[in-house]
Amino acid sequence: MELERIEELSLSPGAVRSAKSKGRIHPEPLHPYRTSFQRDRDRIIHSTAFRRLEYKTQVFIYHEGDYYRNRLTHTIEVQQIARTLARGLGLNEDLTEAISLAHDIGHTPFGHKGEYALQEEMKRHGQSFEHNRHGLRIVDLLEKRYPSFNGLNLSWEVREGIVRHSTHYDTPETTEFSFFLSPSLECQIVNKADAIAYTSHDIDDGIQSKILDETELSKISLWNKALKTIPSHHNREMKHRIGVRNLINILVSDILRESSKKLTETRPNHVDEVRAMPSIIAHSQKIGALYNDLNSYLFQKMYNHYRVIRMAEKASRIIHDLFEAYIHEPRQLPPSVYQKIQSEKKEQVICDYLAGMTDRFALDEYSRLFNPHTLV
Repeated sequence: MELERIEELSLSPGAVRSAKSKGRIHPEPLHPYRTSFQRDRDRIIHSTAFRRLEYKTQVFIYHEGDYYRNRLTHTIEVQQIARTLARGLGLNEDLTEAISLAHDIGHTPFGHKGEYALQEEMKRHGQSFEHNRHGLRIVDLLEKRYPSFNGLNLSWEVREGIVRHSTHYDTPETTEFSFFLSPSLECQIVNKADAIAYTSHDIDDGIQSKILDETELSKISLWNKALKTIPSHHNREMKHRIGVRNLINILVSDILRESSKKLTETRPNHVDEVRAMPSIIAHSQKIGALYNDLNSYLFQKMYNHYRVIRMAEKASRIIHDLFEAYIHEPRQLPPSVYQKIQSEKKEQVICDYLAGMTDRFALDEYSRLFNPHTLV
């Protein structure tokens, strides 16, 4: 295929080549004009789980306002940043894009608080839940789009990227993919793009919601650096939007410089050499320290703000109460879900059902089960 030939000639030695993919669980013939990773990208975009991201929380529960990010808009921002990084480092953009689009596909409703609530419930029943592993479960088993197999039958490399997604908020569990010290460079890029995206858009949403104090925030060195070149005649709203754009540019440019230097030093000639090394995609020590300071400020002032805590605690109660209601009387589940209990553990079936809900559906279901005025 011509696209595979172009990859071989244009990508850096440590990049993943489509022609050298480790393949799929269920072998399929090659597509005449799309590489394996392009097909994976398309399958993810057309999946039910991907569409549901539109109504899943990032920080603010989706109905708090149309302005705020949700999981889908966050995912699109991650994809955009990751592709820029991949192009700048000569890595596989199609693989990077596919991993980006799938990196949050296993997330529960109500963000990380919903995930923690499901973790607690599953632990009580001697089992576990982790959204990366659940993302792999979705693409390997739960999606039903093909007559000859369950799941999306994605390539090994995209599945590796889903299950080994790692940021401050993501702690992958040990899996068959953890045999290697590090994942592919493309996966490492998505991890950094995810962090950049949520930091920058949380600042944007935090200012818009008035949770963050702009005067106080301007004292944080990295944000102050992002504001420095903005002309004084711009109004407040324009300044913070340019500041967010500048912040992304600072962080992306720093990763490109530092990672290029590391690639020159380590000179991996194959993706398996990358997997045997410590992570290569990184910030410089200086920008990394400033970035950590900014994230510490956001954790203190935004994620622990009483309005965010209230939303998170309400979300946690909803997940706990729904789980226990279904455990107590599983016949409350839709028939298509309830019948799965015949072949799978009850707790796992309920966990899958809850994790697949959007915020809106979970709120409606809670009302149906616990509001005395809602009879059906």
